[in-house]
Order: sequence, then C-alpha cells, then structure tokens
Amino acid sequence: MDRNYLLLTPGPLSTTSTVKEAMMRDWCTWDDDYKGIVQDIRGRLLSLAQADVDAYTAVLVQGSGTFGVEAALGTAVPKEGKLLVLENGAYGQRMEQIAGVLGIQHCTLNGTPDRVLDGERVKAVLEGDAYITHVAFVHCETTTGILNPLEEIVRVVKDQGRKVIVDAMSSFGGIPIAVGELGIDYLISSANKCIQGVPGFSFVVAKRSVLSECKGNARSLALDLYDQWETMERDSGKWRFTSPTHVVRAFHQALIELEQEGGAQRRCTRYADNQRTLVRLMEEAGFEAYLPVETQSPIITTFKYPQHIPFAFVGFYFFLKERGFVIYPGKLSDVEVFRIGTIGDVHKGDIERLCEAVSSYVTSAQQGGIAI
Repeated sequence: MDRNYLLLTPGPLSTTSTVKEAMMRDWCTWDDDYKGIVQDIRGRLLSLAQADVDAYTAVLVQGSGTFGVEAALGTAVPKEGKLLVLENGAYGQRMEQIAGVLGIQHCTLNGTPDRVLDGERVKAVLEGDAYITHVAFVHCETTTGILNPLEEIVRVVKDQGRKVIVDAMSSFGGIPIAVGELGIDYLISSANKCIQGVPGFSFVVAKRSVLSECKGNARSLALDLYDQWETMERDSGKWRFTSPTHVVRAFHQALIELEQEGGAQRRCTRYADNQRTLVRLMEEAGFEAYLPVETQSPIITTFKYPQHIPFAFVGFYFFLKERGFVIYPGKLSDVEVFRIGTIGDVHKGDIERLCEAVSSYVTSAQQGGIAI
C-alpha cells in the first residue's frame, strides 16, 4: 500500500506538492522554452551563491551529488596537479576514493567525525607541500551533521595561493554562503538537498577564470565539467547529453519557492528551529545528541543509542515508519548511532509529532511492549 512518509533525511527529502506538480509535463530538451528554464536556473543559482555573473558561472550535471563531485574533481585538477582532501567523515573519504579511482595525485589530512576541520593544520600541510594545487573539503559532513568552518578553511587555502573546492551538498540553499566574497573556486551541490527539489542532477558554481583553464583536464567523457559548461554557454542552456527534464522543472519551482520563503537565511532559520526543537524533545525522551551544540549544523543530527530502554534501530525505524516518519541509520563505525534530518518541507509541528511518536516508543519499550 502506498504511504506518504515525511523524509527526515539529508536528501532525498520531503518536497512541496507544487514542486511535485511541476514534474507533470513533458519537455523537449532542445527547444527554447526548456533551455530558457535552464538558463534561469543558472542565474538564480549565482544569485543564491552571492556570486557576480561576470566572475562566476553555474554548470548543471546529470546524476546525483557524487556525480557533481567527481565531475569537479576530475576536471579541476590538471594532470600535473595535486589535490589535498580534508576528511572528517564518509563524504570526505568519498572524495579521496574518487581521486584514487581517477588517478589524481592526492594526499589526505585526516580528522575525526566529532571535531571540525582545523585551519592551522591545513595551513601547515600547505606550507610543507608546494606541489599541492587544490584543496577539497565538505562543508556540512552529514556522517554526523557537523558543520566545518567554511570561511576559515577557504581563507587559509586562498592565502596559500591554492584553489579550493567546496562540497556544499547538504548546506547550499539552507545556509547562506557568500561564494564571490570568499573567492571559492568551485562549490558543488545537488537538486535534492536544501533547495528542496528532487533527485536527478547536481550543479557546480565555478569561477569563470578558473574553469576556462580546464579544457582537456577531465578523466571522463560524461563528467567533463568544462565541456558541459562550454555547451551550456554556447547553446544557451543546452546539455551535452539527455537532461533530466522533469527534475529540472521541479528544481526551477523549488528555487522560486526558496525565494518566496525569504532566501537561504530564512530557510536556515526554519531548519535551525526544527533542529533545536528536535534535540530538546529527544533529550526529554532520554536520547543524547552525538555532537555538542557549537559544532552541530541545522541539517541533520546524530543521536546515540539510548541506554535507559531496550533498543534496536531496526525496530525503532519501523515503529516510526508505521507512524509516517522515515529516519536514517548511523554512519559511524565505533559508536552506535542513528540520524534524523531537519531539512526539506519540514516544520516545527512535524518535529513535535515525530517526537510524540518517539516518546510513545520509549513508553512501550519501558513497559516491555517492544520486541527487540
């Protein structure tokens, strides 16, 4: 039986009915109506990134967020270049894995999932290795929900004369990022995160002057960011290969709704209110957040398994799913945790209803009514 669930995940996430409705029409990829939508999306993304249209461009890439990351890394770093990956979670590790598969010369500065990236450590590595040309890191590492210090890391990298690639997959659109002011060279995100579209494509906001030097760098035909950009520029919004037309139209509607909500700052306020409400009510139910408040993002929160009741995640998951809520398992190897997202078309009342279901689970478990 079909059920409508509230997706409390870091994406895909619950979308509005109007975003879903926008997909209920077929589009021809080469015609000017559709290409006009693509061009409008590209312009809106630059506005959202606070980036000047003469200095920056936006390139859309078929596939999930990882496709966008691979396109950016595989195109940005030249054959003679060297990449430094900053890692404090699974998605930093994925960038390291991509670099290895693509044969990009690279090194990694490892951190821990409970601590933000350290600008001083980054500076020391860059000062000690003149061969490093690019630095890549994740802004919001959804392994735990930690929010890395974007401005600090970008400033260190730029001061050292290197190019910076920011995976803002789970933060762009939900946390204001002044791409132009910070001088970020590449910022990567996806349609189905804080902009609240649906899965199907990723995008890269890039400096024109930097991307224009990348012809011939790509290790892939389909994921050649330079060629994708050149085609979109030359043919006013045309994709090189078949584009996800329905997803693109839904994303356009999602961008309009983000603007109507008041932009990234207002959306960030809603997400943060959701997250604070979640932590407060989960603590009242006996659950403990994995991260301290000062490093926690408003995107997703990791909770430790409770000790005061018999608990198994699978049973907890299906208990909540039966009541209309879908949460995420944990992504840490050394601590038993689960995660709850607070982004998407989700509001404070939804979080309160979720936590009522959590409290009901706790009560049942305490009375021996939950099978483990």
